[in-house]
Amino acid sequence: MRTVGVEEELLLVDPETGEPQALSAAVLARAAQDDADQDVFEKELHNQMLEFATHPQSGMEELRAEIVRCRKEAARHAEQSGCAVAALATSPLPVSPSVAAGRRYHWMAEQYGIATQEQLVLGCHVHVSVASDEEAVAVVDRIQPWLSVLSALSANSPFWQGKDTLYSSYRSRVWQRWPSAGPTEPFRSAERYHRRVADMVATGVILDEGMIYFDARLSRRYPTVEIRVSDVCLHADTAVLIATLARGLVETAAREWRAGVEPVGHSVSLLRLASWRAARSGLSEELLHPVTMRRMPAETVVRSLLCHVEDALTDSGDLERARETCAALLHGGGGARVQRELMERTGSLRGVVTECVRHTQS
Repeated sequence: MRTVGVEEELLLVDPETGEPQALSAAVLARAAQDDADQDVFEKELHNQMLEFATHPQSGMEELRAEIVRCRKEAARHAEQSGCAVAALATSPLPVSPSVAAGRRYHWMAEQYGIATQEQLVLGCHVHVSVASDEEAVAVVDRIQPWLSVLSALSANSPFWQGKDTLYSSYRSRVWQRWPSAGPTEPFRSAERYHRRVADMVATGVILDEGMIYFDARLSRRYPTVEIRVSDVCLHADTAVLIATLARGLVETAAREWRAGVEPVGHSVSLLRLASWRAARSGLSEELLHPVTMRRMPAETVVRSLLCHVEDALTDSGDLERARETCAALLHGGGGARVQRELMERTGSLRGVVTECVRHTQS
């Protein structure tokens, strides 16, 4: 069975005011002191961010347990450093992000200017194991149309600089400012994929292969496909759902490749429209159906995704849990809806953040 790993980026905030805190260095130092033998937590682009990565897991219950454990450990280290962690994909409150130290981040700040300064967004990346680069590229080619549905399911960033953006996932719109970000048309072979990456690096517009920000890419460090379209999810169960569906998509795509089924092959233009639609409405309105690229109710599109990966999820034993979590999200709303409801109930974005601190560990 394919293994799955998850990377989550968490926002460091003041537990009383909800304002982002540039304390990642202190939190990382505390984590290193407490767990010297572990390499779970890492710094990110901004000092208000903390990233962790799970170990690869075959079972989703084990993956959930590790996500919960890492979130609790992050919260403990943050508390000892004078802050808290919140699984929010953007800061609801106004913030002036500070870029972390390091040659790479300095280069990005110099190269991209205000786009780097404003890029305080927090995502969830899923790594799914693959057998070879050829299989990986075949998977990347075939999962593209379905990735917008993962974006809609994970949407958790309705607020930006103190205002309601009217988007469910504004993080994804900010992310698109990077010159290498977004969907891709079919590569058809590993050789073409690697040639494209080499050509992009050779332009000098990006620093290295690590700045290939495709929605789905071959990992530099692991034998995995890395899916990068999701907001960091408010609740661990939603993160597990995204990981479950990601593995289902990878396995389904690999089976199609072995059976000689060609990719759907939508243009990047259509894929970008589907991504925008998912970011704008999340699960609250219509989405573009991944096959027809026509508007349909979100519930219909999510049901189509479940149908598409049904055989893979049945074989892994994850189908019923995925159905239940999808139904709960469609009924109760995801992170974006929770944040807006908290805003209505508490009357302040401060209340949104402090309540979401509690949700992060639930």
